[in-house]
Amino acid sequence: MSAARSDDDPPSLREHLDCEARLNPRQPLMDGNRVTLLQNGPATYAAMLDAIERARSHVNLETYIFDDGVVGRHFSSVLQSVARAGVRVTLIYDSIGTLGVPGSFFDALRSAGVRLLEFHPINPAAKNPRLWRINNRDHRKMLIVDGRIAFVGGINISDTYSSVPSARHAPGSNGDVIDAGWRDTHLRIEGPAAAQFQDLFVETWRRHSDEPLDPSGFFPDPIPSSGHARVRAIGSVYDDQKNPIFATLISAIDHAQSHVNLTVAYFAPDRRLLRSLTRAARRGVKVRMVLPCKADSWAIFHLGRSYYGRLLRGGVQVYERQGPVMHSKTASVDGLWSTVGSANLDWRSMLHNNEANAVIVDRAFARQMNRMFEDDIAVSVAFERRRWRRRSWWLRAQEFVSRLMAYFL
Repeated sequence: MSAARSDDDPPSLREHLDCEARLNPRQPLMDGNRVTLLQNGPATYAAMLDAIERARSHVNLETYIFDDGVVGRHFSSVLQSVARAGVRVTLIYDSIGTLGVPGSFFDALRSAGVRLLEFHPINPAAKNPRLWRINNRDHRKMLIVDGRIAFVGGINISDTYSSVPSARHAPGSNGDVIDAGWRDTHLRIEGPAAAQFQDLFVETWRRHSDEPLDPSGFFPDPIPSSGHARVRAIGSVYDDQKNPIFATLISAIDHAQSHVNLTVAYFAPDRRLLRSLTRAARRGVKVRMVLPCKADSWAIFHLGRSYYGRLLRGGVQVYERQGPVMHSKTASVDGLWSTVGSANLDWRSMLHNNEANAVIVDRAFARQMNRMFEDDIAVSVAFERRRWRRRSWWLRAQEFVSRLMAYFL
């Protein structure tokens, strides 16, 4: 059931939702959803595996990384088990994201009856050479079970997320533990909006696989109401003329009245996003950003830092979360509008990847988002404009070099 507006929506939110609807005409805002906020790997994996084990009709999984580790083998075992029990299981995985995973890992899934699609194989011989696009990746992280439950967010299937992040580690961009306990955010969505994530999955399969996909049972009708949250799925693909995820976020920032809270894993903004953030701050909106104190990419870490000066001059409050890598991609605006998904605020997500985000319009959920954000702030270091201006020439040099590679990061 669609529900673009509520009588309780403030005028600024109504204006934004009108803009959001124009940007995403195929995905109306759907009422009647229950949204569960999942923090970090252990909680997310437990919820996903529980949903898979309870599946009766089908399981559709789309992921960038599916590692052959403890977590990946557990997921593989459960997927094989439900497939052998008669549940239709379909998996889309990215070729770059699974680089190094042995073919036997996926052969075992195929032998159990799981249907597989390797997105944009690295080997051009494995796909029509005319369609070989090594720079365009499927960065989505989605799971749809029985057409009624959807998971979406930033968490891949990897041992990287298998422990709870701690802020006890020393900070540093190149230093300690970046391979365990990553801080990330995911969602479990139950209700009518699950059909929109199903649409995204089916569209990717049909566009990139030579094998037909029977969608019977994928879209149960009606899907009963499970809660009160309004939800919209937003998907972007690498050949979009205008990226709907970024355009939607910019509209939300432009219409903000009180606050904007952002957690950003990889930050390489374009001029429009920088302008929206600084203009919001200058008109009195409290704009805060939490970024990682280290990253798995030297270049993207310093590229993000190269924009701190402009953000700080514009009144944006910048923090770096201490401890393991922060991989979250979230936003919350004015205590009512939120988004969680796979899209980073960088050129790769903007131009080169397939991404998927959820928009949630719900005060109770926004309160949870704000509490989570304050928890991240509590273990973060704030940046001060004068101190940042005094940073070393070596840091400035790394920022300069990283800017040269921005388009590809």
